[in-house]
Amino acid sequence: MATLKYIIVGIGGWGGEWCRTFLPRLADVGKAVPVAAVDLNPAAHANASSYLKLPQEKIYSDMRLAFEENPADFAVIVVPPAFHESVVDLALKHDLHILSEKPIADSMEACARIYRKVNSARKKMAVTMSHRFDVDKQTLEHAVAGGEYGPLNYLIGRFTHNCRQFGSWGEFRHRIPDPLLIEGTVHHFDIFRAIAGANAKTVYAKTWNPPWGEFAGDSTGLVTMEMTNGVQCFYEGAKANASTMNGWGNEYFRAECRDGTLELDRRKVRVLHGGTWEVPVAKEIPLLDRPVWMNSWIAEMFCDWLNGGPPPPTHLEDNIHCAALLFAAVESAHTGNVVDVEKFLEDALG
Repeated sequence: MATLKYIIVGIGGWGGEWCRTFLPRLADVGKAVPVAAVDLNPAAHANASSYLKLPQEKIYSDMRLAFEENPADFAVIVVPPAFHESVVDLALKHDLHILSEKPIADSMEACARIYRKVNSARKKMAVTMSHRFDVDKQTLEHAVAGGEYGPLNYLIGRFTHNCRQFGSWGEFRHRIPDPLLIEGTVHHFDIFRAIAGANAKTVYAKTWNPPWGEFAGDSTGLVTMEMTNGVQCFYEGAKANASTMNGWGNEYFRAECRDGTLELDRRKVRVLHGGTWEVPVAKEIPLLDRPVWMNSWIAEMFCDWLNGGPPPPTHLEDNIHCAALLFAAVESAHTGNVVDVEKFLEDALG
């Protein structure tokens, strides 16, 4: 299997975490090595030199120069979603595959343009839906898919956080429209899709911001979804609550199956059983075990795909459905209408 070469765009903030945690393993296991890194902020350049061991002459502020001077196999995109399309355009110009942070872009229109461009260029693209590939969510997904507890009836998800104070969830999130939907449900909707084993058919979202939430947009929402296989889903999201019951990495999901209630709460998974008037009896389900999780795992699957293996679950053809659910929920919140997600996607792709 060939060792691939990549250029990473965005090495400050979350990009620094890519440099520290996710990308070094690719070199350790012989799957990929960096040839260049890009960030407009010179203060971030140390992340590439310290953790990716790149020499200073391979760390750029000029993205175009980095791509022109360094032949590579793929680009890693870790910049804000509004800038994804410009990096995708440059990567495709230089005949590179793409591994990008979520979401595909900051609007459904931009997601559709990227989708068409990548397919037209016949390149491979995957999106790093990290939370879906954390150990606790994968354990729950595996337990539902295994069939031991019978067919799935419906799903409940909860993401409740005390981030009401301005800046406590990153200043830009307190300034943008629809912060809960754009910055929160992008992960959680994908988890619903994975556990349900189907894309969304319809979505209805009611969102708002309470007076004590220091947000310019809606920080709180209740969302109902019907999946194409008939599974019903309900999501509670709140960033301005008085407590953090289920914040990032500690979300709550409950899968009601015929023969057991499967519950994920703050990284523990258990199955509950009980009769009509009985207090349920709970049994913990051991978490799955594998070498790496989250973005490290997705990056390895992506490299294997480029070397002839199967596509990762978050490849573009699949992830466009996640983007459609996200932006259909935004439209529902703005219009007050139930949105047909499949038609929404069809209309976007043209």
